[in-house]
Amino acid sequence: MAVEKTVTITDETGVHARPATVLVNKAGSFSSDITVDYNGKSVNLKSIMGVMSLGIPKDAEITIKAEGDDEQEALDALVDVIKSEGLGE
Repeated sequence: MAVEKTVTITDETGVHARPATVLVNKAGSFSSDITVDYNGKSVNLKSIMGVMSLGIPKDAEITIKAEGDDEQEALDALVDVIKSEGLGE
């Protein structure tokens, strides 16, 4: 059973390279499959190219989904990163 959470991006520049790298690195520290959905597309959150290809702007709603042994821990950690980086809420 996968877990998911939708967050709204509040950073003026959206999900740009620096916070995307932080998110990808954090996602990579978990064994679960983690995806981010935006605008009808879903990409692997462990892939910087995938995340950047979404071009997520300010005010976008994105959904992070995690499925695997550490899915809840992964989801909580990624939402924490989004908040601590000032990326969204």
